[in-house]
Amino acid sequence: MQTEINGVKIYYERQGGSDKKPVLVLHGWGASVDAVRPIMNQLEKLGYEAIALDFPGMGKSEAPNEPWGVPEYAAMTEAFIKELGIRGCDVVCHSFGGRVTIYLASHDPKLFSRLILVDAAGIRKKRTLAYYIRTWSYKLGKKLSRIALFDRLFKISERQKNAGSEDYRALSGVMRATFVKVVNLDLDPLLPDIQNETLLIWGSLDDATPLYMAQRMEKRIKNSGLAVIEGAGHFSYADNYPHFCAILSAFMQ
Repeated sequence: MQTEINGVKIYYERQGGSDKKPVLVLHGWGASVDAVRPIMNQLEKLGYEAIALDFPGMGKSEAPNEPWGVPEYAAMTEAFIKELGIRGCDVVCHSFGGRVTIYLASHDPKLFSRLILVDAAGIRKKRTLAYYIRTWSYKLGKKLSRIALFDRLFKISERQKNAGSEDYRALSGVMRATFVKVVNLDLDPLLPDIQNETLLIWGSLDDATPLYMAQRMEKRIKNSGLAVIEGAGHFSYADNYPHFCAILSAFMQ
């Protein structure tokens, strides 16, 4: 299915159906509906209708015309919820989908009913000495690359192209600028404003959004609890699907 939200064509799918409130499923950065289909399948087994969309610039949805940050993605998601008439739905969100959910829930507690945050992003990673050295080196290299002699001798411009995370290097144009805006917004201050009943499901070996982030969220979100899937990574729902399904089922029923 396709709709247009805030000037952008959005692809989405609906799976299952019942008299229960539908559940919105939000995928992670660079992913699509296909990535969260296992979650949708389990929700359908539990008797819920699962609704999932491709975020703009990902999957089958159009990219925005200008760089977006979390507020813009949140506004689009809120408009999508309004268009489908599913205000008050539960939401299951993974990684980047967690950023959008945290932003929305902290601003409007009645937009969602229950929140299920799976390896959710939103808290800025702890800064290490190595991080500051890399940042300083990058900024220095950028200045030196403007000097032709230095640039030719040390191939600075060429090295700068390989700087940044794997996710960043895989992007170009508007989505690269969007990625920078997204990851630089720290949502930690918004966590105490979330009033919804919240379940955190996390992989103990998650290296993209480490477990300390989940523990921080549990401490800061008033009505929340944390379930850890031992041995699972950032895609904990896929790494140990039976365990994930058992946790989700217990919470939803």
